[in-house]
Amino acid sequence: MEEAVLKIRHLKKYFPIRTGFFRKTTGYVKSVDDVSFDIGQNEIMGLVGESGCGKTTTGRTILRLMEKTEGEVLYNNKDIFSLGKNELRKLRPEIQMIFQDPYSSLNPRMTVGEIVGEALLDHNLCKKEEVNKRVEEMITACGLSSYHMRRFPHEFSGGQRQRIGIARSLILNPKFIVADEPVSALDVSVQAQVINLLVELQKKKGFACLFISHDLSVVQHICQKIGVMYLGSMVEMAGNEGLFKNPLHPYTKALLSAVPIPDPTLKRNRIILKGDIPSPANPPSGCKFHTRCNYATERCSKEVPEYREITKGHFVACHLC
Repeated sequence: MEEAVLKIRHLKKYFPIRTGFFRKTTGYVKSVDDVSFDIGQNEIMGLVGESGCGKTTTGRTILRLMEKTEGEVLYNNKDIFSLGKNELRKLRPEIQMIFQDPYSSLNPRMTVGEIVGEALLDHNLCKKEEVNKRVEEMITACGLSSYHMRRFPHEFSGGQRQRIGIARSLILNPKFIVADEPVSALDVSVQAQVINLLVELQKKKGFACLFISHDLSVVQHICQKIGVMYLGSMVEMAGNEGLFKNPLHPYTKALLSAVPIPDPTLKRNRIILKGDIPSPANPPSGCKFHTRCNYATERCSKEVPEYREITKGHFVACHLC
């Protein structure tokens, strides 16, 4: 792998729980709890897990849309959280986000041309008379037509709106993108179009990407490396082939057992997890997954498993591995 463009070290993001008349802090929701990983240049890394596991919070914290609680986020060996306001503003064009909801992430009062071209003007990346040409080139590359520039977001379908969101992020020629479930709100046929578009544009422009999703079949198709999160912590991370052919953590195995097979003659042995997901405000002691794990031992309930490298590039946090 090429040198990492992004290095995350022991990242934590806790939200305070305030109760009573004086809003006293009585606890914390541990949304992201000691997460570490690297993303190389031109690499797409997938981040998967159940809803509420902290995937989106991780992505937003990396881009400093939220302030961290602890840890480091190094972009090209520069700590994003050590930057001042002016330095961060200069960096913004290089680190962009594709938001999950293509309906609420677009300003309904602005035309597509204004939405996509706004950042070019804000960051003084081109002259005013050149904006329309740049916008037209980008939305055409994203599968829209030039006349769409004069229309408003409510005039488009979900897939078209997501293409607008992608164009808005890519027009700045970013080096790193967080794609937060960019196809989860779209129909299956449109999902395939948007995914193929992302892969094609990534090959052309060579940006690194953190692709957040709960759909393992999508992640398998486009990601070179995949991390699995559970209750705010990374439980397993490996290359695409290593994770899907040799999953080690019981949670990863359960997720993979739920992926549909496009062959009616084949059937997976589905692993059904017991119980409900614990609250991130009060996570279980020891291994966070032990309350739902079919293989849990007494040690699992008392001792936090070390997140370690089992084979080259394959990391897991489990006492049984």
